[in-house]
Amino acid sequence: MPALIDLIEAGRPVEHHAPWRRAVVAPKVWNLAVEQLAAGRWSLLGLWGEPDRVHMALLDEALNIGVISLDCRGGRYPSVGQQHPPALRLERAAADLFGLAPQGLPDTRRWVDHGQWGVSHPLAARPGGPAAASSYRFMAAEGESLHQIPVGPVHAGIIEPGHFRFTASGETVVRLEERLGYVHKGIEGLMAGASIDRAAKLAGRTSGDSTVAYSLAFARAAEAALGVAVPPRAVWLRALMAELERLANHLGDIGAICNDAAFALMHAHCGVLRERVLRAADAAFGHRLMRDRIVPGGVASDLGEAGTSAIRSLVAEIRQRFPHLVELYDNTASLQDRTVATGRLKVELARQYAAGGYVGRASGRDFDARRTPGYAPYDQLAFDVPVLQESDVNARVWIRVREVEQSLSLVEQILGRLPAGPIHVDIDAPNGPREGMALVEGFRGDILAWLRIGEDSSIERCHLRDPSWFQWPLLEAAIEGNIVADFPICNKSFNCSYSGHDL
Repeated sequence: MPALIDLIEAGRPVEHHAPWRRAVVAPKVWNLAVEQLAAGRWSLLGLWGEPDRVHMALLDEALNIGVISLDCRGGRYPSVGQQHPPALRLERAAADLFGLAPQGLPDTRRWVDHGQWGVSHPLAARPGGPAAASSYRFMAAEGESLHQIPVGPVHAGIIEPGHFRFTASGETVVRLEERLGYVHKGIEGLMAGASIDRAAKLAGRTSGDSTVAYSLAFARAAEAALGVAVPPRAVWLRALMAELERLANHLGDIGAICNDAAFALMHAHCGVLRERVLRAADAAFGHRLMRDRIVPGGVASDLGEAGTSAIRSLVAEIRQRFPHLVELYDNTASLQDRTVATGRLKVELARQYAAGGYVGRASGRDFDARRTPGYAPYDQLAFDVPVLQESDVNARVWIRVREVEQSLSLVEQILGRLPAGPIHVDIDAPNGPREGMALVEGFRGDILAWLRIGEDSSIERCHLRDPSWFQWPLLEAAIEGNIVADFPICNKSFNCSYSGHDL
């Protein structure tokens, strides 16, 4: 069995300044990597394109990460999704964005392009290809007494747009098919030619609830490309912001899941605690979501005594109030009736799709980018990664509960050990094109950022991969066999990002 490092060394190495290597490989090597994915030995971390090349980020059994690239003659390359389903939507997106045509791709429908861009689609001439804007065909389900329920893309609540097509037998869901792409913003296109500072701002706006995580991923990738060493105080402040963001989102999600089970009391109390986190973040860093506070080279604002005091008060309040809410959740029979055994995601699927965050960890996948491959300062902090096997809505709630507890501990550790010193260093112009990549743990899971910086210090190409790319398809699998009325609670337990996925 080949090792990932062997495949990379067999190709043409690309200059990089990161702990991971990249090489341009031959089609034979590309196909060998696809075989490892299909056999379940390796995991797919990302797949993205350029007009004449396709890239794939991989994680092997030894938890080594590398990127292999394939030159695409005539815009064609061997499909990964033909043998490894997690790549299907990524390949469809690359076809829409860069005109790449994966050979053997089982699903040739458009993905982010809804036929309104006025361009010829590379797969349009193929049977079943996306020939026209209005010809999108949802997959058919066969059987007696089946009916379809279309939901969206415009929803009754104040949420982002996405279309959900249910096929049901009575109240039981036989199939769910999603159609996304309605909030495609062209962030990666806007980054091309942008300055590093401008691109950093765009990265932080990829998904509003993960602005810290995206800013951190982009900054670390840029710093890896340029060989920049960030001051220790800035490194620790970044982790503090990341844990505050994790706290705010997990608290909000726990309440929202309960609200979808008609238990508004939990929603109200968790909402209060989430608001406390946002106010503490504002007091500490001058912005409730901490947007634009992480920048390449460090951070944009320091933490003063007032901010430290606000965060310490926040931790004390959550530690006092949160255990009572957890007890309320655990002892409310009507909640347990809705969450236990609902929306089960098979452990095998979580592993196959390399599902990150609470989705993967609730289904037995023990992966956290803060620990492996790891990055500072988490290598100096003590924390556990909760993992459960039950795989249902209840398990995804409990993963969040345990992560709230871990984040409180991490915040206390960071405040107690925060080093003094500068918070930013200047970034020098590169000596030739440089590439960098980073894998950062957001509240949903691992976020990947890969970029190439040109000689003029502008971004030539940047790819950002949200964990939702590998979680949205799993929601389709988890809802099968459940009743239609349980979809909202299943959906909220996944809480995939529309905006982060659609870019």
